[in-house]
Amino acid sequence: MNKTKEIWIAGFALFSLFFGAGNLILPPTLGVKSGLDWWIVVFGFVLTAVTIPILAIFAHAKLQGTLYDFGKKVSPAFSTIFCFLIYIIAIAIPSPRTAAVTHEMTVQPFFDTSPLLTSIIYFVLVFIFAINRSRIIGLIGKFLTPIIVLILLVIIAVAIFIAPETIKATSFTTPFVDGILEGYQTFDAIGGVVVGAVIIISLNYSSHQTFDARRNLIRKAGLIAGTGLLLIYGGLILSGSLLSSTFAENASRTAILTELSTQTLGTLGTAFLSVLVALACFTTAVGIVTGTADYIKGICKDSKKAYIITAVIACIIGVVVGSYQVDFIITLAVPSLMFLYPITIVLILLNIVPNKYANKLVFRAVVLATFVFSIPDFLGFIIPRESLTGIKNIIPLANYSLGWVLPSVIVFTITNLWVKHKNLETT
Repeated sequence: MNKTKEIWIAGFALFSLFFGAGNLILPPTLGVKSGLDWWIVVFGFVLTAVTIPILAIFAHAKLQGTLYDFGKKVSPAFSTIFCFLIYIIAIAIPSPRTAAVTHEMTVQPFFDTSPLLTSIIYFVLVFIFAINRSRIIGLIGKFLTPIIVLILLVIIAVAIFIAPETIKATSFTTPFVDGILEGYQTFDAIGGVVVGAVIIISLNYSSHQTFDARRNLIRKAGLIAGTGLLLIYGGLILSGSLLSSTFAENASRTAILTELSTQTLGTLGTAFLSVLVALACFTTAVGIVTGTADYIKGICKDSKKAYIITAVIACIIGVVVGSYQVDFIITLAVPSLMFLYPITIVLILLNIVPNKYANKLVFRAVVLATFVFSIPDFLGFIIPRESLTGIKNIIPLANYSLGWVLPSVIVFTITNLWVKHKNLETT
């Protein structure tokens, strides 16, 4: 296989990894709320939903390891806890959310059934497929992504041509920051560190390729995947903005996506898209449950019993959480994301920079600073924000839920200067 073809195949594989059907509900709503400031929101959303995840792939290309390797420079105990938290969040939020999206987009418009019933049937099927590790899921996924992308491109193109002249004013006070925080909800940075290694290992490398050649291939493939995500996410945000005056006030995220597709594709097209999104959501849920069960199985000495128990627990959690509305699940996810996402981002960036600027001491200092200064952001979504006014006024950017950013940069710089000074003393 020639190198160009390998790069494009790898790029499409990475794009499919990050392009979760559950994420489609986020950009149109952002567009509706952003109005004329849609392009500012795009910059913020792309930063956390595209750039950081692609950098996670770059980090994997450098490490050639697993999720555990991302945090092992901090300590083995930290890395183990980090892995557990990542997988717990995966089965508690994004996996159940796929069931809720399926109910609201595919079942609710046509059948008067409860979301609990949908969630039960959905995760019974997820469990069956996860236990039997059916290859059908992989085959479905290969065909679903291209079809859904094609339909979305049609939606975006039609939206641009039929858009009314009136666009709502933005409801965001800080569009860039709101875009950044909504990008957390894609879970793509977490997806990058969890599944990135699997994708890289599974790529069909030529036996004669060197480490540097493989790394170069991944970087180019990452740019292809990132460009695809930028076009889809940016296009959906633009579409939501252009048609913002046509949506009902306080419409849910799934309702906005459904209405957007109805206005551009018609009722039949919307029904077709809904079925495809449901199938894509299902493949995502099976992948999350299988990946989590595989991880527990691995640390339990390849115990089949551990795999089955983990899959059962993941599906039970999926049934309970997935029976709630999508918007509630997204709100439920915010505190955990405000705690875990900054640490994930920092680990990705530390694994990207040259090793001489990221030794064990730097890792420990920066991760500790990120953890400490993320606490007010985390607490801000659990206790009354008025209780945190004093401390949030002291920490730069804390009022925008980004209080960890500047302290992490400062600690990174100071620690590197101190390490350099100590090295000079010993020479």
